[in-house]
Amino acid sequence: MDHVLTRTALSLALVVGPSVNALAQGEKVERATGLPSVIQWTFNLDAAVSVYSFGHSLYANNRDDAAGDMGSRWLESFARPALSATLAFTSSELFGKLSVVGERTTHVGKNPETTPGLVGGNEDSFYPEDLSIGWRSGTAFSSLGVNAVELVFGRAPYQLGHGLLLYDGASEGGSRGGYWSNARKAFALAGIAKLNTGPHKLELFYLDKDELPESDSKSRLWGGNYEISFEERLTLGATYMRWMADDNVRPERNGLNVYDFRLYSTPLSALPLSFEVEYAIEGNGDKLSSNGWYSQVSYQLKKVAWEPRLSYRYAFFQGDDPNTAKDETFDPLTPGFNDWGAWWQGEIAGEYFVSNSNLKSHQIRLHTSPNEFIGTGLIGYIFKVVRPAALQQEMTTDDVATEIDWYMDWELSGNFTTSIVLAWASPGEVVKQLYDRTKDFTYVMLYLQYSY
Repeated sequence: MDHVLTRTALSLALVVGPSVNALAQGEKVERATGLPSVIQWTFNLDAAVSVYSFGHSLYANNRDDAAGDMGSRWLESFARPALSATLAFTSSELFGKLSVVGERTTHVGKNPETTPGLVGGNEDSFYPEDLSIGWRSGTAFSSLGVNAVELVFGRAPYQLGHGLLLYDGASEGGSRGGYWSNARKAFALAGIAKLNTGPHKLELFYLDKDELPESDSKSRLWGGNYEISFEERLTLGATYMRWMADDNVRPERNGLNVYDFRLYSTPLSALPLSFEVEYAIEGNGDKLSSNGWYSQVSYQLKKVAWEPRLSYRYAFFQGDDPNTAKDETFDPLTPGFNDWGAWWQGEIAGEYFVSNSNLKSHQIRLHTSPNEFIGTGLIGYIFKVVRPAALQQEMTTDDVATEIDWYMDWELSGNFTTSIVLAWASPGEVVKQLYDRTKDFTYVMLYLQYSY
């Protein structure tokens, strides 16, 4: 990783760094980039370093091994320089983006083998992230509105709604490193066409997920999305997806049809109450038939100290019934981090031993903003299994875990942001039986990011 950061620092110094003498004299210095001036260029750099401590790891030593170190500690770091370009024509524009990611995971402590398997070993990687070109219509179709049409092709990200099913286009951890920091979002290949006119949005897409080489299922999909918005009071969305995958690796996903319906609403301007509902149906002939959904209500207080927002969410993702030939296990597809608690549920459970499949969860969240630089809050979870027998035929309990997370995002300056997480989870009978764990889990994360 050192060579990655060194290359990034040298490039940044050469491209944007004014001379020391000029700075000392208070002069405004403009340096030629050597790039065509007819194109508008934008340079960005994101870099982060983070540390994680996971008490009572699930992944090594049994509960009777009192001498064993059941903790896990590791570091993650990444650098992501990006160059964007826009070429304006009379009534439309071409645009493109190029970025690369260098990232690394480094274990600390006596027993690195206790680190969750998803995190991977002492691994690093360096290769392109964004590599795309696109076109916006500008005023070319004036009757439809400005930039009514947009086309994108290449390595690019795509998000559906609030990220429950489609958001994170790249896998991390394992041989790539950077499991939690998740610096990669772009799909390996994306073709996206968008039409935005008035309250209507129509999208057609083809997406090929950038999976880890050691677990590549060749998952890819095509589909269409339609949304209609009534000012800021109500948004309705409907999506169809057709998935393909390696039949030897993910047979239930190869040929999968997904239908997704969403509602986001803030019905009354005088009452700071908002609602979210999303329902997904998955079907693949005789192979799979499943569904998943969530419902959330939030109440936001304005013009009071700390502006507290209280929300409750119930989420349900079907599990397999072992008494039927067809699989009812919900496929979580490619969810992503939209906000704390979505859509990895819980900084302990959701990151490391549960997924949005065979799971029902209750989430209560209180978010506050002490000032314009700090956002902080508490999230409480109760996790339960939908079908315990899908885990073990003889299992009857559905109690997975109870978890409480505290988080804080703090903007230290215009470029530096830090996030801190303290989490605690108590294992239920499901975890005790599957992993032979009775002790409570603890988790600490410190994350520092620079953005230019």
